[in-house]
Amino acid sequence: MTLQQMRYAIVISDLGSMNKASEVLYISQPSLTSAIHDLEKEAGIKLFYRSGRGVTPTAEGEEFLGYARQVWHQYEQLMRTYGSDNRRKRKFGISTQHYSFATQAFINMAQECGTDEYEFAIRETKTGEVIDDVAVMKSEIGILYLSDFNRKVILSLLKSKELEFIHLVDCDAYVYLWKGHPLAERGSIGFEDLAEYPNLSFEQGAGGSFYFAEEILSTADYPRRIKANDRATMLNLMRGLNGYTLCSGIICNELNGGDYIAVPFRYDSDKEGDKAMEIGYIKKKNLILSDIARKYIEKLEQYLDNCGV
Repeated sequence: MTLQQMRYAIVISDLGSMNKASEVLYISQPSLTSAIHDLEKEAGIKLFYRSGRGVTPTAEGEEFLGYARQVWHQYEQLMRTYGSDNRRKRKFGISTQHYSFATQAFINMAQECGTDEYEFAIRETKTGEVIDDVAVMKSEIGILYLSDFNRKVILSLLKSKELEFIHLVDCDAYVYLWKGHPLAERGSIGFEDLAEYPNLSFEQGAGGSFYFAEEILSTADYPRRIKANDRATMLNLMRGLNGYTLCSGIICNELNGGDYIAVPFRYDSDKEGDKAMEIGYIKKKNLILSDIARKYIEKLEQYLDNCGV
């Protein structure tokens, strides 16, 4: 089993196509197919399902690729530190729940990288995909939150995938809405105030557990509810329908503009559920983070600190 074979398998998985992978890797498709066949034989598993629509990893293949990405990641780290190829591209990816502050920290990190060659990726996506992306090393870092409601389930899932959660900040619940909303001038807002307005939340997919919700107090009984799958749509619904969502209160005006505000959420009853969000990042256990990952976390911590949270 060689590093080259591992790289072949990773590229095939990322592109979902043997043809595309052979072009990127500058290898003929028969040679690539043969290399993967040899790897599968040595590993004793089937790595990919092949169909007319491309290739997808098997369950065993996903697990193998998780380990292979770790090995390849550490190899790249070694070459960047001790290798003679100073033009090697720096690679880094994160997956995150829909947090504008995570995107802004990514921008700040990329700006500081200057003119060096790099290949970065940021994926705003569903909670389950954030976890899966880090588990298979598609992303080195994942950003998500824990609460009293989801903590046990999420931490158990992370443990099963050999991931760990590192705390960044604790936040109280806020109501996020358009500054022209009828409730925007309130000092605090409770559920009774919000009854006639639509609650907005991010869609988690058909198989998404309600423990994967990105919004605190997600199990409350909302008379009107609308789901969206991106931040731009969410903001449009806030403005167009006077919708609202419950969030951490960390507002990124650099990206979302100054037309949206966060008002402290008022708990009218001790039975209303979670009181705080614990935001943090996840990574592979025992993984030595790349210099870019450490730089990103530094920018993330700086941004959160400047926000006063």
